[in-house]
Amino acid sequence: MEITRAYVKSILPHRDPEGHKGTFGKVYCLCGAVGYTGAPVLAASAAVRSGSGLVYLGVPEDIWPITAVKCQSAMPFPLPSQQGKLALAAEETVRERIAGCDAVLIGCGLGRSDESDALTRKLLDVEKPLVLDADGINAFEERIYEMKRRQGLVTVMTPHEGEFFRAGGDLSRGRESGARAYAARWGVYLILKGYRTVVAAPDGRLAVNTTGNSGMAKGGSGDILSGMVVSLLGQGMEPFDACCAAVFCHGLAGDRTAARLGERGMSPADLLAELPHAFQEIEQG
Repeated sequence: MEITRAYVKSILPHRDPEGHKGTFGKVYCLCGAVGYTGAPVLAASAAVRSGSGLVYLGVPEDIWPITAVKCQSAMPFPLPSQQGKLALAAEETVRERIAGCDAVLIGCGLGRSDESDALTRKLLDVEKPLVLDADGINAFEERIYEMKRRQGLVTVMTPHEGEFFRAGGDLSRGRESGARAYAARWGVYLILKGYRTVVAAPDGRLAVNTTGNSGMAKGGSGDILSGMVVSLLGQGMEPFDACCAAVFCHGLAGDRTAARLGERGMSPADLLAELPHAFQEIEQG
């Protein structure tokens, strides 16, 4: 199916007028490394702008001062690191924070190291809905078989084609066929990013997005999308619906930004600022 405005409007979670910050979901983002301070801020900020009540952000202690200055609505916390990337010593603290959250995101700007990859894989046993992006996916290069440990749990993967191939994906029969087969084999909800992003569920459901433009093809746009997905999961949305709503609203925000600024010069920060207007357009349209 194609993802439509009417479908997204029908599935977005209702905002309880008597709700409080605990009503609208608590999410945890494990992101960032030295040299990648923008990604965690974009992801966490997107979660806030997508409706989350509380957004916690775990980052390597090396970049915590920068992240703390950049974050106004999310709550960044420093974690043990090794050479600018997350260390295995962060595991206990991360698990304590995850225990109080409704959904988890791992990977935006995380970088690659033996310890950060190992930490990502160790956290596969968390029982909360889990979103894997960027180096959260790359940590399973040649080890995608470990995803079987997530059977029965909600897992969303958000690769572009390069990350998809590194995680054992095959597109020889086309994007839709490849996405559907991968989601079914590994029991994940797959968001295969690109022109007409594909969303595939483990049960065979598949949707193709109809929004977005080339101005979004810039580093940071995917971090925003991942923050949106974890936010909607944390608000209790069914996983396939959450993925479809996130990619449509993400693309709509991109289209609104392009209409205002043009595709060439728009930035992920511009897209992020447009998110509230995209949600409002759908909900009030």
